[in-house]
Amino acid sequence: MPTLGAIADDFTGATDLATMLVARGYRTVVTVGPDAVAGDHAVAAADAVVVALKSRTAPVSEAVASSLAALRALRAAGCERFYFKYCSTFDSTPEGNIGPVTDALLNAVDERRAVVVPAFPDTGRTVRDGRLLVHGEPLDESPMRHHPLTPMRDSDVGRLLAPQTTHPVRHVDLETVRSGAEALKAALDDPALSDALVVVDATENEDLRTISAATLHHRLVTGAAGLALGLTGPHPGASRARAASRPGDPAVVLSGSASAATRAQVAHGRAHLPHRKLDIAALRADLDASVEELVGFARDCWQADPRRPPLIYAVDDLRDLDRAAQGATPAASVLVERALAACAVRLVGAGARRLLVAGGETSGSVITALGVRTLTIGSPIAPGVTWATAARGTGQTDGAVDVALKSGNFGDTDIFTEAWSVLA
Repeated sequence: MPTLGAIADDFTGATDLATMLVARGYRTVVTVGPDAVAGDHAVAAADAVVVALKSRTAPVSEAVASSLAALRALRAAGCERFYFKYCSTFDSTPEGNIGPVTDALLNAVDERRAVVVPAFPDTGRTVRDGRLLVHGEPLDESPMRHHPLTPMRDSDVGRLLAPQTTHPVRHVDLETVRSGAEALKAALDDPALSDALVVVDATENEDLRTISAATLHHRLVTGAAGLALGLTGPHPGASRARAASRPGDPAVVLSGSASAATRAQVAHGRAHLPHRKLDIAALRADLDASVEELVGFARDCWQADPRRPPLIYAVDDLRDLDRAAQGATPAASVLVERALAACAVRLVGAGARRLLVAGGETSGSVITALGVRTLTIGSPIAPGVTWATAARGTGQTDGAVDVALKSGNFGDTDIFTEAWSVLA
């Protein structure tokens, strides 16, 4: 029976956290939504369960409702401690959803205080003096300032969070963290912080371990996947899922992300892989016909050279976003999600057994369209990115395919060409 339950606000974040938990000794399963928690044999055998939601950019009321539903499902499965996982770049808006969801979860577990820890040094995200840095740049000076859904125009986590929450927002500095777990625990237990969301500095992995050790008595913690570095599960050396596919099985890259990291990965992929860019006008005119053409392209690529997976992508230049933002409906982002999800369904039906999906929103759409219920964590590819076996039925081998769900901001430039080498 699991004891640790996590709620992730997107699918890439769910696999990001799950792979960290496996490395820390937790037998971990990711469920697609709250409904997949009950009655699944993989959940019953797990130490930790991560519920993947598509709530990061959902309306606030919807994000809160789905997060509370996940909490109820995790409690019913036996979980006693909870982890709200959001992106290490604190993707949000002045309305939410990080603050409202945290408030609702705190109320539901009858707590008044929670730490806020977006730092994840292994992916270049650090917090110093309450400011979030991305590879040393303030968040609002990084490429995240151009994010099409959650443009980040401030690097002060407290200022970002304050308009979203009913709790006071406080800060604990790096000096206190570096004083050790007991000193930090005492600071966090101070009555002055008893009814607050507390942003905690961290610039190194050891800082995250200290924060984790100081908050073991908290029923709810919030942060990026890095906070799990300080956890110790009951099964050191917990095994990872073996690949469901075999070398040479049909594979495809589906990229809907517009992030700077993914655009660089697309550029590298275009130089090495057969590729096709989504045509927004064609999708708007006849989405089904466009998907049919893309599926035909991918199948031709498999026949020509199965060692080079085709790349189907949405954005390779920021000007694509300007051209797409012309007020037409449905929005270009909606068309991209629909098209790539439809491609995934058709391609898996045609034999694809390996899918690398780039972008949180795209990953959610693809996994939902495929009818996946659970993900078991396989071989890691890069910090924050892993292969997982996706089961589409109630058993782990039912229609299983290997998927890698890559946050737009994560992964090396060559990930679209090199990720396949780590699959057994």
